Amino acid sequence: MAGIVSYGAYIPLMRLPLSVMAGKAPKEGGPEKAVAWMDEDSVTLGVAAAQNCLQGFDRSRIDAVIFATTTYAFAEKQAAAIIAKALNLKGDVRTADIAHSTRGGTIALQSAIDAVKAGSAARVLVIAADCRMGAPGSGFENNSGDAAAAFLVGNEGVIATLDHACAHTTEIIDIWRKQGDRFVHGWEDRFVNVHGYIDNTVAAIKGLFAKSGKSAADISKAVLYAPEARSLGEMSKAAGIAKEQIQDNLFGKVGNAGAAFAPLLLISALEASKAGERILVANYGDGADALMFSVNGARAKSENYRNVVQLLARRKAVDAYGKYMKARGLTITEYAEVDEPGISATVHYRERDEDLSLEGQVCSHCGTHQFPKGRVCVRCHSKDQWTPACYSDLTGKVVTYTLDAFFPSPEPPTAVGIIEVVNADGSAGPRIHMQVCETSPKDIAIDMPVQFTFRCIHRVGLRPNYFWKSTPVVAAAQGASV
Repeated sequence: MAGIVSYGAYIPLMRLPLSVMAGKAPKEGGPEKAVAWMDEDSVTLGVAAAQNCLQGFDRSRIDAVIFATTTYAFAEKQAAAIIAKALNLKGDVRTADIAHSTRGGTIALQSAIDAVKAGSAARVLVIAADCRMGAPGSGFENNSGDAAAAFLVGNEGVIATLDHACAHTTEIIDIWRKQGDRFVHGWEDRFVNVHGYIDNTVAAIKGLFAKSGKSAADISKAVLYAPEARSLGEMSKAAGIAKEQIQDNLFGKVGNAGAAFAPLLLISALEASKAGERILVANYGDGADALMFSVNGARAKSENYRNVVQLLARRKAVDAYGKYMKARGLTITEYAEVDEPGISATVHYRERDEDLSLEGQVCSHCGTHQFPKGRVCVRCHSKDQWTPACYSDLTGKVVTYTLDAFFPSPEPPTAVGIIEVVNADGSAGPRIHMQVCETSPKDIAIDMPVQFTFRCIHRVGLRPNYFWKSTPVVAAAQGASV
């Protein structure tokens, strides 16, 4: 039996209130959207969701990674390969990207389930993440948001099975973004919603009911993609789905997260579901997918797992629209960014273990941990006696730090510190120089516990260059407001 074995979501810390977008002060409890900050993109969000999903699971058993997004930085370079390296997966893992459609998340999930059913893979990691942007002041900007969702698909310990699926594919130019465009485009709203979203999604849902012999009355929860809340009401009514069946679409909290939107809502529904319930998922993008899942049980408990409710509570409001504009690179600067080759490919290749996997080494002679890698042990001076050690899933503590007011940031100063890794057995690991993000000058302190997060460290060569940063453990694990 193939199906979903585990899942995990990620919602960025930062929230942009719609009142701030309108030039007003943040309104407590008012509508807002989740926004990726200056060091985040669809890849970093996807890695964070995957880390949340894979807690307690053996990563060496993952046979394939499928990554769905519409907002990857490269036109030719695979994102799934970067993610697999960041997660320190085995070298023979298969990787694939699904791009160009907000339906990518459900297409990836179905492909993974099909692969497991066919026996070509035992466990497949599916990730969907997006950071779509609408033009400033547009309806797309109001309704869009940034998030990620991850699923582990396998045939052991299955908690949800895909019982039926129906696709309705069409060609319609309703929503698009050309190569090189920064913003999503669309035609007149009524045309887009009726002839694109509503017609196709209703057709897929009704087709699913016809194929399965089920009806809306057999559904416990309906996870429904929607461009915005009004269209959701029109579509669900046409499909015969009652208002009380609809899973909260998180408008005013997260926003439409593109390829990650329906997968994120599915995770939210699974977290609140019980065995025996059925979940309908309807996703849209140049046609529609309709899926019917049966719930067999709940996700195995993990001490550090963050559910959607906690991720929503973990938030920091952006108090000025200009900060958001700067974080997303939408401001005009005095000097244009230079398009150049960037950091040497040989440097990237030589340091990929440290940069992408946060992999160091432990001395086989005396047990000393060292980062970055070297040939000679700093303690016992033995040479070339090393075993690889990965630190990305461990925690650490701040040994010392400085506040840098000159580093370009929407909210200076930037905290940079020496972080001592805490090994799984509680012993001291290596000390690593890295930024401390998602904190403030008044909150950062010596011995503050931190965890590690995959981020974009800079964009030399007009492309994302990734490394790891640290973030406070308490804010992440407890879901507290920041």
